[in-house]
Amino acid sequence: MSGTPPASPPANPSAKEPNGGFVRRIGLFQATAINMSQMCGIGPFVTIPLMVAAFGGPQAVVGFIAGAVLALADGLIWAELGASLPGAGGSYVYLRQAFQYRSGKLMPFLFVWTAMLFIPLIMSTGVVGFVQYLGYLWPDMSDTQGDLIGIGMIVLVIALLWRGVEHIARITAVMWGVMIASVVLVITAAFTNFDADKAFTYPSHAFDLNTSGFWVGFAAGLTIGIYDYLGYNTAAYMGAEIKEPGRTLPRAIVYSILGIMGIYLLLQIGTLGVVDWHRMLDSDSIASKSVASAVLEETWGKGWADFVTVLILITAFASVFAGLLGGSRVPYDAARDRVFFRPYGKLHPRHRFPVLGLATMGVVTAGGFLIGRHTDLATLIQLLTTVMVIVQALAQVIAVTVLRRRQPSLRRPYRMWLYPLPSVVALVGWLVIYGYADKNSPGRHPIEWSLAWVLAGCVAFLLWARFEKVWPYGPKDVSEEYLHGADPDTVPAPVASADQA
Repeated sequence: MSGTPPASPPANPSAKEPNGGFVRRIGLFQATAINMSQMCGIGPFVTIPLMVAAFGGPQAVVGFIAGAVLALADGLIWAELGASLPGAGGSYVYLRQAFQYRSGKLMPFLFVWTAMLFIPLIMSTGVVGFVQYLGYLWPDMSDTQGDLIGIGMIVLVIALLWRGVEHIARITAVMWGVMIASVVLVITAAFTNFDADKAFTYPSHAFDLNTSGFWVGFAAGLTIGIYDYLGYNTAAYMGAEIKEPGRTLPRAIVYSILGIMGIYLLLQIGTLGVVDWHRMLDSDSIASKSVASAVLEETWGKGWADFVTVLILITAFASVFAGLLGGSRVPYDAARDRVFFRPYGKLHPRHRFPVLGLATMGVVTAGGFLIGRHTDLATLIQLLTTVMVIVQALAQVIAVTVLRRRQPSLRRPYRMWLYPLPSVVALVGWLVIYGYADKNSPGRHPIEWSLAWVLAGCVAFLLWARFEKVWPYGPKDVSEEYLHGADPDTVPAPVASADQA
């Protein structure tokens, strides 16, 4: 995972000095912690029952395995792109560099257009899960009280993020430790009272591959599985703030996926070995809403269940915290390149974080939370994933190959293992999720809504392009700063000043 730095002297725009932009202060441990905090938030604790419902039994573990395979294949795409193009905004940078030759700024514009919606809405599912688990400790909580608590949580997250990134890295490391403690306790409790018959006794025809029902369930499980793994790319959105990004980002992505893969499998199997899966399908049962609390209650008693529920709430908070931290960086680089509204390109004068991006995503997260609270969480996950697939996931699969052809001399500290196999696996996985979306959300039309959103983005792009006088109403403005820029892996991290320490 190392490469030879280019000899070009001009400064890379993604490697700013403190008075000109982001500062590279986040190392490997912190980047991995940011990824894992976002990946293992409330997700697995609320989706285990959803996964069981999708597969119709304890064979639901297949969904987490399939999600891990897709996450690893897609993660290797992120690893190559992130190491080569370590700028603020992640996918925005990758799509801008790859597709600028034919369609100008259309693809990065569409990504930012969509990311400003799907990133905070994914965070809103974490807030929904937070309130859902809080209901275990507060069974008499009303809908209005739950709504107010969720909104208050979002306000607190924004307040904590309203500071320098070096302080945020410390906070994230602490919350990462709480996350590890919560899942370790649930797994330990499960395996101290593990019943193999519960975990490995499958319904008849559970693995009948010749039925359409299996594949519909598989697609639904794959969607839920990849939703649980989402977050392995969070540090890549902060590429301009990562120390030695060519080495750090690929390792952080792979380490976080492998670590969470092991955690999820143990958590899923352990839970199924304690709680009868039929209970997870009963909407009136604790196991359907707070399955981890049910595990602790049945194994170590109510006191331990309450304690671990508190840790899970902190874990959910950490997930939303890490997601908004990375996501708020997405519109920044786009605005600096005039591919999004220009006010989003401004940083806080002292703490150097994108003010408007963070504020906007906080507002959208609040709106998504209120929608999710009063609709179906599984459908919300399906809608979010479908929109993300068409604009980000499939486009990045293509972007890796396009960049290898268009910029063969681009500095690549990491090159995808077994290329192009991971790209093919990722492509098939994302197409399965997208193709089965309508069948898994009957009456909700996620495919149609995703296409409508992209079409609206294209119209917005044409209006914006006419105002800015860029392609198709002006020149394409091809930029290859990463091809000719300095190696960010050789840029030393600045020493913190007295007021930043």
